[in-house]
Amino acid sequence: MLDKSAQLSTERFLLRLLTTNDVPQLLKFIDNEPELWEYALVPCNDRPSMLQYLNEAFADHEKGTAFPFVVIDRSSGNIVGSTRFYDFQPGNGSTLLGYTWYSKHQQGNGINSHCKYLMLQYAFEVMQLERVELRADLRNERSIAAMLKIGFTQEGILRNHLPVADGTRRDSIIFSALKDEWFGGIKANLESVILR
Repeated sequence: MLDKSAQLSTERFLLRLLTTNDVPQLLKFIDNEPELWEYALVPCNDRPSMLQYLNEAFADHEKGTAFPFVVIDRSSGNIVGSTRFYDFQPGNGSTLLGYTWYSKHQQGNGINSHCKYLMLQYAFEVMQLERVELRADLRNERSIAAMLKIGFTQEGILRNHLPVADGTRRDSIIFSALKDEWFGGIKANLESVILR
C-alpha cells in the first residue's frame, strides 16, 4: 500500500509526498525552465496548466491510484523535480512510474538514478509489487537512453497512442522492470551508480 508518510532518501535526494505547500516552488518552473515540458502529455508552460497538472495529481492521490512525489536536493532543501507512481493496481501487483521531470540544473548529475532506485526499492521491497511499468514519447531519446541504462526491458511501442499538445499523436514506448529483475541485477546496477 502507498504510505502517505513515506519519505524516500539517498545521501543526495529526498522524495516525499507532493503537498499544496509545494505549489509556489513548482510554479517557478513555468517561466524558468519551459523546455522541461517538451515531451509532456500535460505541458506545464503556464500557470493554469501547471495548476491543472497539480490538481490532477492531488485528486489521483486522494483516489488511491497515484502517489506524487516532489524531489528535493538535500544540500539546498529546494524542490528540483517531481515523479510519481500512477495507475496503482495493488490487486494486480503493478504500477506505472512516470510524470517525471527534473530541473535542467540537475540533469546529468545522477538524479534519475537516485530517484529510480528509491522508487523501485519502495515498489518491490515495501509494497511487494511484481511489476513497474514506464512509458515515454518515442521521440524522447534522453528518457529512453536513461531507462535502458538502468536495465528496464523494452516491451514494445503503442502506435499513435496519445494526443500531445501540438495536436498530433505520439507513439509511446513501453518499458518494465519485474521484481526478480530488480533483485537479479537492476538494484545492484543502480547502487553502483548512486554509491560512487
